[in-house]
Amino acid sequence: MRKLAIFAFVFVAWSAPGIAGDAAKGAELAATCAACHGQDGNSSNPMWPKLAGQSEKYLEKQLHDFQAGIKDQSQGRYNASMATPMISDLSDEDIADLAAYFSEQETQMGAVKKEFLDLGKKIYFQGDAERKVPACSACHGATGQGLNLAGYPGLSGQHPEYTISQLKAFSHGERNNDANGVMRDIAIRMSDQQIEAVAHFVLGLH
Repeated sequence: MRKLAIFAFVFVAWSAPGIAGDAAKGAELAATCAACHGQDGNSSNPMWPKLAGQSEKYLEKQLHDFQAGIKDQSQGRYNASMATPMISDLSDEDIADLAAYFSEQETQMGAVKKEFLDLGKKIYFQGDAERKVPACSACHGATGQGLNLAGYPGLSGQHPEYTISQLKAFSHGERNNDANGVMRDIAIRMSDQQIEAVAHFVLGLH
């Protein structure tokens, strides 16, 4: 719990001096994101994340982290498909505008496959005490909406394939832009079965 408290503080501290985004301007900028994420932030490719309805602070942080990763792959967050002028040339104001726009869009939900329902629900709401995996709902909310003030992302309606890829990236240390390694500590304790189940569960959580 101490790590979670520190994690929240770091995100709040990071977001405190943020710029107020303009969703209307963000809608214009979103045209450059549409090919991968959809104009409204609902990507059709399951390996590309849905941005619609996502936490505003989380979106801002990820874009800033991608920019940092372009300059130094050991810092921030690096993804070859994001290492483009389209990302590196965004100003702080552009990032705030995009985050404001996508946060206002409605996430397209999916249906949970029956075989993942029980285990996914258990991990999301209860965690696994034996493996020291905390309940996902503690940080991501009872309906998967995320916590904007703390910068915790929304998981509701997210593609299972993308969620699985990110949990495994955290587990393998391939993604390291989580404050104090909180997600890395959690993901490495989860079994592949638990990762798959909870990823499918949040697709229909709302």
